Formats: sequence, C-alpha cells, structure tokens
Amino acid sequence: MDPIRTVFLGTAELARRSLEGLAQCPRVDVLGVISQPDKAQGRKLKMTPTPVKAAGLDFGFPIWQPVRLRNDLKLMDRLKDLDLDVIVVAAYGQLLPDWLLEIPKHGCVNVHTSLLPKYRGAAPIQWAILNGDRETGITLMKMDAGLDTGPMIAQRKTPIQPDETAGALHDRLAQLGASFLVETLPSYIGGSLPLKPQDNAESTHARKLSKADASIDWAQPAATLHNQVRGLNPWPGTSSHLKRGDDSVLIKFWSSELGSKEHAHPPGTVMTASQKGIEIACGTGSLLMTWLQREGGKRLEAGPFLSGFPLEKGDHFAQAP
Repeated sequence: MDPIRTVFLGTAELARRSLEGLAQCPRVDVLGVISQPDKAQGRKLKMTPTPVKAAGLDFGFPIWQPVRLRNDLKLMDRLKDLDLDVIVVAAYGQLLPDWLLEIPKHGCVNVHTSLLPKYRGAAPIQWAILNGDRETGITLMKMDAGLDTGPMIAQRKTPIQPDETAGALHDRLAQLGASFLVETLPSYIGGSLPLKPQDNAESTHARKLSKADASIDWAQPAATLHNQVRGLNPWPGTSSHLKRGDDSVLIKFWSSELGSKEHAHPPGTVMTASQKGIEIACGTGSLLMTWLQREGGKRLEAGPFLSGFPLEKGDHFAQAP
C-alpha cells in the first residue's frame, strides 16, 4: 500500500499529538499543515505560533495559516494539486468549507474527543466531567457540513477517573486520539471500516464555556459542585466571594474532595478549616477544598493558603446571583 497522502488541520494543543503521531508513522505522508494565524500572547503581546504550527515547523512541513479558510481560493487550488487521500482534522477552530470536504478521495477525518453523537460542539471534555459521566472516548468521524454530525468511522472508550480534571483528561485524550488515529487510518483508507451514521435523536451539544460558568451556587449538591471544580480546571476555574462584613474577597478553587454526607449548615458556610482543606457546606453534603487562590495571589494548598488568609468555622461564601 502506498503511503497515505494527507494534510493536517489543527490549532490547539489537543491536536499537536495527532500531528506528531502522523508525522512519525511510515504509512502516512504529511504534505502540509493548516493552522490558525499566530496570536499575540503574554504581557508583552508577543506573536506566538499555535501548538500545531510549532510542531509542524519542527518536522519541516509546509505551513498555511489562512485568516478565513473558506475564502482562501489560492490554498484551495494548491490542495487540489496534492492529490490527497484524506485530510485529518483535530481542534482546528473553524467550520470547514464545502470545497475542502470534497478535495480528498476519502474525505476529511476528524479526531473528536467524545463518544458521538454525545457532546457535539466546542467543549466535549469539560461537559463530560460537568455532567458526571463515568466514561468518554475518541470518535473518528468523516466530516460533513454540519457541526460534528458526520458518519462515524470508529470509537475507543476510556473511563473518567473520579477526581480527574478536564486538564488531565484533555492530555489523556490527546494521546489516546493520536494513537487511535494512527492505528485506524490505514484500515479506513483501505475500505475495511464501514461508516456508521450518527443517531441525531441521541445527540447532545457541548456549548462553549465562559467565565460566567465559574461562579459556584452552594445550594447545589456537593457531587455537582465537585464535578464543576474538576470540569472547569484549568479554565475558567471555579470561584466564590467570601463575605467579610460589608466586604467580599473572591476565592478561586482548583481542587476538591467530597466531604460530609449530612450537616445542618446553610449552604456556603465554612464548616472546618485545616491543613487538610476548607470544608464548605453545600445544598447536600459538603466539599473539602484542597487547592485555593485568593484573587491576585498564587494557587496554594490549603495549609499555606490558610497561613496567609485565615478562615474560621462560620465564615460564609456568597450564593451565586
């Protein structure tokens, strides 16, 4: 079998692993990389390449960075001349134009981080944790004009650990997606993997998260809030305002454990504060916050945090508005 001729589309860190896997696979010939334009980052607003572009440069691949892929007709003609078998897509960040979907002989294959049709959209990893799912996985999908609606090529499942954060799960799925892609792509191109349509009736949407999702409503059950802390780590995090008289201080929470099952405290009340953590009453049960951050400060474990910002039993965190 001749090497699979492909171009890779990707932008985010999640996609970098898949590109690296393809680049090191002798059965695949990567002819170029398409990524989003560089962005200004940091305090000095230094122009920084995307993770996928940086990896592509390391391998010496041609790099294309159209501002609007849909309107780049010169790139369209260039891709048509490459006689591509397939285009591989992972975390690119734009809907693909119809002309791109039609160029490769075997279409565009997307590495999606959920078990489709569940969690179509921008934040499938986070929503799997927020909803308390016990498993997730990778779906390889032949793309169509919709948002994650194309027929499925193959899936691989993985359990979600009880205390796993979105950041940790992201890294695991990035590696799993890369290995699954390299393992599966030749069989797909060879015709031994029949496509399976998605059941649209079973679909769910994983909307994009915002900073507004960070606010904690202490009236919710502890298990729900534990999932919120995990699912929003590293971004946007979770937070609540500690009431101190007429003032309030924003506290961010980065790690939690399930605490007491029963209590008689109003939601948001500090039940205990020790080296082990700050236990806060929830609508049902409590959460032990083990990593915290005062606004403008550093992330600290509970002990060092309390040394610089003492909390006492009876202190109260405000309810979400």
